Amino acid sequence: MPRIRRAAGNHKVTVSTDAHGHTAGWASTDLEAALAVPPDLSAAAFFDVDNTMMQGASIYWFARGLAARKYLTTGDLVRYGWQQAKFRLMARENHGQMSQAKNAALAFVEGWRVDDMERLSEEIFDELMAERIWTGTRALAQLHLDAGQRVWLVTAAPVELGRVIAQRLGLTGAIGTVAEVRDGAYTGRLVGDLMHGPAKADAIAQLATVEGLDLTRCTAYSDSSNDIPMLSAVGHAVAVNPDTALRAEARTRGWDVRDFRTGRKAAKIAVPATLATGVLAGAITAGLAMRRRKSRP
Repeated sequence: MPRIRRAAGNHKVTVSTDAHGHTAGWASTDLEAALAVPPDLSAAAFFDVDNTMMQGASIYWFARGLAARKYLTTGDLVRYGWQQAKFRLMARENHGQMSQAKNAALAFVEGWRVDDMERLSEEIFDELMAERIWTGTRALAQLHLDAGQRVWLVTAAPVELGRVIAQRLGLTGAIGTVAEVRDGAYTGRLVGDLMHGPAKADAIAQLATVEGLDLTRCTAYSDSSNDIPMLSAVGHAVAVNPDTALRAEARTRGWDVRDFRTGRKAAKIAVPATLATGVLAGAITAGLAMRRRKSRP
């Protein structure tokens, strides 16, 4: 009688089959339970999105999808992409620029229906973002899922977009920038600040308290030196497709490095880059706001 060996966590499960390949002496539910990996409730993985889980910036591709629907022009996209690359390369970021980005984000969401935002996020992910998911990073996320851990995206993009990406990838959920909602529509005010830099570290610490996670057993992944606070907050940090500053920091601290780029792909993702560099958020969202009076989702 042939025997099939399967791994379940750190345990080996042996299943007997008859000549026809049917399981012998195992109810199907018992077999599924035996092969299931027990959840690891004290550990989780946190993934940045832009240039870590996805080639380029999710908000840029979202804007591309809106442009296809006549909410933005091609000229807007070229201008915003250039500004994004310029500020990323110059590493220019200060409080004033982030305040400008926040104020523009308010103009973007004001008056939009939440269900419309979610619908557009789903459509545009399927059209433009799905093919830009780094297969290597997705595989890393799957390793955590297979180990019974929860996997969260942590992004400066609107949390609704982050949730759609997480759902499409089969992940646990997303932490993102949150806009205030009243009667199913955005009020134009943010709840807290943009999910960026130290805010990401604070957010995962709060999630750890709520979910009972041990951050020393958790893992974080990012491409950007802006996320050093988040990477420093966990027991295991991994630099994925790192920028120059993060690569140097990873070398100094002994963090793992994973780079899934080729020369061609690296050139492609220089524009667009991450949401929260310089005034990208302000550029895109201000452009959207100017057009929302002409056309609503």
